[in-house]
Amino acid sequence: MTVTTWTYDNYDYDEVYQDEMCNTTGLLHFGKTSSPLFLSMVVVLSLLGNTLVVVILLKYENVKSLTNAFILNLAVSDLLFTAELPFWAYYHMFGWTLGERACKLVSFVFDVGFYSSGLLLIVMTAQRYMAVLNPLSCLVSAAGSYSLVASVFIWILSILVASPAFIFSKVIQQDGLGHCEYEDSFANLWRIYQQNLLFILISGVFIFCYSQILCRLLRPSSKRRKNKTFKLIFTLLLVFFIGWAPYNITLFLKSLHFWPQTPVDSTTLAERCPGRNVLDYAFQVNRLLAFSHCCLNPIFYVFVGSKFKRHLRKMMGSRRYGNACSRRSRPTITSLSSGDELFV
Repeated sequence: MTVTTWTYDNYDYDEVYQDEMCNTTGLLHFGKTSSPLFLSMVVVLSLLGNTLVVVILLKYENVKSLTNAFILNLAVSDLLFTAELPFWAYYHMFGWTLGERACKLVSFVFDVGFYSSGLLLIVMTAQRYMAVLNPLSCLVSAAGSYSLVASVFIWILSILVASPAFIFSKVIQQDGLGHCEYEDSFANLWRIYQQNLLFILISGVFIFCYSQILCRLLRPSSKRRKNKTFKLIFTLLLVFFIGWAPYNITLFLKSLHFWPQTPVDSTTLAERCPGRNVLDYAFQVNRLLAFSHCCLNPIFYVFVGSKFKRHLRKMMGSRRYGNACSRRSRPTITSLSSGDELFV
């Protein structure tokens, strides 16, 4: 029996037919049990960490500085991203039952949080690079209108990139459940390759900037806190790539299913089931790891700073650090000329 292939204008008949042939019960059970539990922990940690960042910045720091503005926007972006995770946890448990308008809105807000976080990581890394290699640059000491313009530009760009979610997100009935996803396969490809491109951009900026920073730190004249800074940069890169590289690789592999396929018989489709199931399981796990990055950002980009730790201790009622944290007008990350306080 030959199976009809699908086109960009129709839902994937081949994909639906293969779903019926392959036993996906285990995958569905895995998604229903692991996703809600893991996402619940991510939501709690992200809300706690990012809310603390916002409170500390507004209470103790000058949010008009470019550095603080980026940190504040990253926390808001992560909170926006986090706000949608309970919907996806519910989705994994019961399917999408909230209607098409909610599907479009949740997908849009989710994408805005995702892309704004990625863009902010790019500009924050670039600014760290400038702070270490060219501390007298205007990008290091920029404040006021510059921080406002940069923040507005990032959010507008993120909204534009995420806007297709309003157009292409649909509620599709399959296996007796509603699915909130892109119905058109060309739109699915566009969305996947946008995410892949963002990952490539962030990776390129990370590798270039942090390799240059490490080269500067390895100079004989840069001994202060070298080991601690080196370990932190290595951890930053390691956690980022462990979280996002597997997700983007499996996402790219899944995109191959959205291209027009050559008609095959049912026997060939059945032979593909084991490989497809492995890819689906890997995608589920890698996606959860990638989504957890929103609760790790406060740790690696903020709380490693000594000033933030002093502010946090003051908030928690520590008298020892009371006088040391009273200067509100200074930037969150000091000593930009040396670059040391960026990391420790």
